Amino acid sequence: MPHRPRISWRRATAACVSALACAFAACGAHASDHLDTPTVIADPRADIGDLYAWTSADGKRLNLAMAIVGHTFSDKLAYTFHIDSGKRFGETTKTTTIVCTFPDARTTDCRVGNADRAHGDASGADGLQGRHHRFRVFAGLRDDPFFNNVKGTRAAYDAAKAAIQAGSAPADAAGCPNFDAATTQAILDQWRHTAGGPATNLLAGWTPASIVVSVDLGAVASGGKVLAIWSSTSLPGKQLDRAGRPLTGNALLGTISSEEESDRMKEDYNASAPADAARFAPEIRKSLGLYDGFDGKCGNQLLADRGATAPSRYDALAALLADDRLWVNAASGVCTQLFAVERAALAGETSLAGDCGGRTPNYDAVDVYRSLLATGTGSGIDDGVDRDELIHSDTVFPFFAAPATAAGYKP
Repeated sequence: MPHRPRISWRRATAACVSALACAFAACGAHASDHLDTPTVIADPRADIGDLYAWTSADGKRLNLAMAIVGHTFSDKLAYTFHIDSGKRFGETTKTTTIVCTFPDARTTDCRVGNADRAHGDASGADGLQGRHHRFRVFAGLRDDPFFNNVKGTRAAYDAAKAAIQAGSAPADAAGCPNFDAATTQAILDQWRHTAGGPATNLLAGWTPASIVVSVDLGAVASGGKVLAIWSSTSLPGKQLDRAGRPLTGNALLGTISSEEESDRMKEDYNASAPADAARFAPEIRKSLGLYDGFDGKCGNQLLADRGATAPSRYDALAALLADDRLWVNAASGVCTQLFAVERAALAGETSLAGDCGGRTPNYDAVDVYRSLLATGTGSGIDDGVDRDELIHSDTVFPFFAAPATAAGYKP
């Protein structure tokens, strides 16, 4: 076994403080992956806020949605859904792409591999059907289904940061801070409230440009019904952004680096493909110890090696998150849980074996994601916001609700 250097108490504690400071700065985003590099700050039309993917209830179609932080689409960019398919988790053998471009403000041009193409105005609620009737696409402004108690999250991070700086939560050798019961309670309580009152969704009324696709499963699953899905925006010969699961790229990369190094790392990550993911796992591992401690227990994170006291404790989860594809079990039309496919395959949760996983517009994705990093289960971290203000659908196209115009919303 290769020698792994131990991390000193002081170094691990300093790393946790730095990570909290960066997490605090990042959590004010409009979406789960928002304005994370200079490239997408320069053009929010290239910035993928969120990716959604799930199967229809009858098991015949794959539903996809990409929320773009900018309120319009660029005529210079390609917006792409990448669907990798295989017969079992972790082993995809075929890839199909759905590529959409926007030659002008009223024209959408989308191709599903060589199977079908739609060209025309896709901004109506019914969208635009492909010439061979293999898919339907909508492109236009919709309400963003993502919801997040950003202010409560900031307050929770502040409570954790204060304890670490005061020396009352020494980190173990894996980088996990040991919060006492009172501090843990304070962190979780702050997370469930906004400024001491009921939790509110800071993202209410956000209306990104959205690309929504419903496609025949047979057109995108040539390798099998286990799908791994990610999205990208690109110029000819240059990928600008990519997104799969919520939060990974924004929350777990460069958290203990300088701003310049963090930007460089995220630009590199956004320009890469999941096939190159392994090189980002060591950096992600550095951030996982912090999240592991939020429930007051170290070593109970999803896939954590509970017997390890070194950073290698988080190797398995770091590798999984670095890949950052949304996994969908397309053999099922029942979709209830983020990470369902991964947990069934890797964590032995047989109760999730019949779940499609992926991400529908109605998943409480933030709570589940953070809970898996803190408690190792789908619950335990609750930001007090359980649904969006508007009603979205996982069955009726185009799934995302139309933008609200009521007072109080800020489209």
